[in-house]
Amino acid sequence: MKTTKQYGKKIDRALSMWVKLARAHDTMSSLADRNIAGFGLTTPQFGALECLGHLGSMTIGTLCKKMLVSGGNMTVVIDNLEREGLVERVRDSRDRRKILVRLTSKGKDLFNTIFIKHAEHIAEIASVLTAEEQEKLGRLLKNLGKQLELYR
Repeated sequence: MKTTKQYGKKIDRALSMWVKLARAHDTMSSLADRNIAGFGLTTPQFGALECLGHLGSMTIGTLCKKMLVSGGNMTVVIDNLEREGLVERVRDSRDRRKILVRLTSKGKDLFNTIFIKHAEHIAEIASVLTAEEQEKLGRLLKNLGKQLELYR
């Protein structure tokens, strides 16, 4: 017997989809975060290392946009990574007003060691779906994201 209030087919379907998406995201994020913690990093620290490792040096502002976080939070993340010797701040040679963040050799070594392990972990937890299901879900989520951008 259904005990939840019903609001009409269209609304009920949308709410059901939203709850399922939110729960799946929460579970997958929790599993990913636990894996990241095993490397001695916070999720934002890992995200910053991942962005810098894949995309190269960038300003804190660009890093914030890539990671969808605020500047104040990112400054603390970079401060902590810098304290660990994983990143450094350097002046942009083309525009001395800009300060870039880049991986140090220690940061590159760490990134090269842990990223593949994390990627393998993500592949393992995603393997609860078939390859075809993963591809279809990826397409659906991309379409959802693109369509929702129209509402911004």
